[in-house]
Amino acid sequence: MTREPTSRTEAPMTVISKQRLALGKAALDQNQSPVTLQRLNQEQFQKFRSFIYDQCGIRIESNKLTLLSNRIRRRLVVGDFVDFDDYYRFLISARGSTELNGFLDAITTNETFFFRTEKQFDWMKDQWLTEQIALQRQGKRAPELRIWSAGCATGAEAYTMGICLAENHYRLNDWSLQILATDISEEALTTARDGVFKERTIDAVNDRQRKRFFTKVPSSDQWKVRSTLRESVQFKQHNLLHRLDARPFDLIFIRNVLIYFDEQSKQKVIQNLIRSLADDGYLVIGPSEGVYGMLQSLQRVTPLIYRKSAKTPSTPDVKLRKGGAS
Repeated sequence: MTREPTSRTEAPMTVISKQRLALGKAALDQNQSPVTLQRLNQEQFQKFRSFIYDQCGIRIESNKLTLLSNRIRRRLVVGDFVDFDDYYRFLISARGSTELNGFLDAITTNETFFFRTEKQFDWMKDQWLTEQIALQRQGKRAPELRIWSAGCATGAEAYTMGICLAENHYRLNDWSLQILATDISEEALTTARDGVFKERTIDAVNDRQRKRFFTKVPSSDQWKVRSTLRESVQFKQHNLLHRLDARPFDLIFIRNVLIYFDEQSKQKVIQNLIRSLADDGYLVIGPSEGVYGMLQSLQRVTPLIYRKSAKTPSTPDVKLRKGGAS
């Protein structure tokens, strides 16, 4: 990354020299770059926690200083920044938007698996699809299904949805089927679009499904999603704290995402998701989201599945406080 010099308040030269000499000596002793030895101090930690919260609503726990240090340090090396303060000044500057995606990629977790919590996909195939087909035959809905995988990470959930629909294609002739998968991380979305996954990620995919929807990458433990399945999913970057500009969805999955948000941010995300649901649409959550008290306007189908009624009342906008990561 090429950066213009940033204005900074100069510390005394003797202090800078001692700090850099100490880091340099330690780095030489361990055959490492001085940057790789740096660790956030408490003041820096609080600044980055607040910045992360303001950008995407994710709350970094107070005991995650070492973890956050390790993840941000990667960006220092990539961008040739001197230290954490240098990097923070750049992030909050007018030019910091060019680095924001890389920063968020570094601090978010994108591990995911095909058919995770498989019972929810069984419900999708056996109950939800059957219900939608019956409604269409009764003339109560159009032959169209819109599905959203919110916080899709590297795409395993969205591709699993695609497999479920493809395996029921004989029941969905002439239907318009749309799967949207969104995440805040561009790096995760790039992986999702490429559709290459390690063996352990597709461990729950059976042999018949592997043969139909994947090809083995030679001399590796990786599998590539076939083009027919890749083309069934649209991937898009989106911050869940913002309303999605799209027509309502019949089914929304949000699983293992909100565990990283504080209560106020969760309320904002849930509000946006409910607004994006069509009347009689369903919201599927993960077992660890911690949002049960926020779903009272929806009809509870199971502990992890909720339905929006046409009578569901609208709610006032949730306003997030700035720097609420204390």
